[in-house]
Amino acid sequence: MKSSTDPVQNLAKLIACPSITPAEGGALSALEAMLSPLGFSVERPVFSEEGTPDVENLYARRSGNGPHLMFAGHTDVVPVGDETAWSYPPFSAAIHNGEMYGRGAVDMKGGIACFAAAVGRYIDKNRDLKGSISFLITGDEEGPSINGSRKLLEWAKAKGESWDAAIVGEPTNPGKLGDMIKIGRRGSLSGTIVVHGIQGHVAYPHLADSPLPGMLMLLESLLYPALDNGTKDFQASNLEVTTIDVGNPALNVIPGKATATFNIRYNDTWSDETLMAEIHNRLDKAAGRRKLRPGKRAPVNYELIWRDRPSHVFLTHDNKLIETLTSSVESVTGERPQLSTSGGTSDARFIKDYCPVVEFGLVGKTMHMVDERVAIADLETLTQIYERFIADFFA
Repeated sequence: MKSSTDPVQNLAKLIACPSITPAEGGALSALEAMLSPLGFSVERPVFSEEGTPDVENLYARRSGNGPHLMFAGHTDVVPVGDETAWSYPPFSAAIHNGEMYGRGAVDMKGGIACFAAAVGRYIDKNRDLKGSISFLITGDEEGPSINGSRKLLEWAKAKGESWDAAIVGEPTNPGKLGDMIKIGRRGSLSGTIVVHGIQGHVAYPHLADSPLPGMLMLLESLLYPALDNGTKDFQASNLEVTTIDVGNPALNVIPGKATATFNIRYNDTWSDETLMAEIHNRLDKAAGRRKLRPGKRAPVNYELIWRDRPSHVFLTHDNKLIETLTSSVESVTGERPQLSTSGGTSDARFIKDYCPVVEFGLVGKTMHMVDERVAIADLETLTQIYERFIADFFA
């Protein structure tokens, strides 16, 4: 079997590249070496933006007559953490008890290795490609996601590229291969609340104005009542307060300012505009209450700062794409996967503006963990699923 059609060899080559975001680390070069012999033209644009690291990306295409299928993913990985805690060096691709160890094994060099192998097998059997296949691979998914897929898509579109469908190889399965296909993602919106008070001595509270009671009322208004009860395709929207800080090390000082940050993962009940309006409305109402501020006549003095670049909620409605992938998974594993919108964000949030997109990859139990690893058997199974999907997509 040629190495480019062997997902185990492919993955070992990719893991050996220390591509900790935003470093390319040799991973894109390794992928290019797999794809070029298969007839792919490969380009590796670098994108920049002030205040962020430059990022190298890869776009590869093999053209044929028919629809255009994109495979998308990332070769950058998160830091390894305490390297001494690993059972094997994190970039050694060691195999033990039927599993390959290494940073990126499941998130998501494993998915890339399998798709490259599947494409190689499909081309071996079908020399005349019935359509076009492209790889859209970034080195900026685990980082700020500024100089990666968003700009790579814009760059490719400006060159005249268009796609009929896309599959993202993120690890979507919670327990075993075949569990889950992602057909959408919740939106993500973050903000910071700053409450301004008057600093003073705790023994003389009438001369001060603590920002904390006001902050507590504001946060309560965001947490209750619930934003919604969920929809047919999405779980309930959820707001989490992630930090509360007054920067006050003293026990006898009333602080003069309090800040809190929050993140909302929201469903298709909302858009970012309507959700922002709801948050503003809740905060304005809560600011005028006196429940925790007896004797204070003025409303809570607060400001709300939205973080840049919210991630928009989306749901894929392309039934043909969804059913093609579903039947491919079922034919290989015997399992009919659940269609889900759970989990965090992915680069599918950018791709959905260009074509219908679904996500399917390996089991994600060990992603970002010490001893990240993947079952060798799962690499072969995923490759077979991808090959079946490619064949059925072009059929």
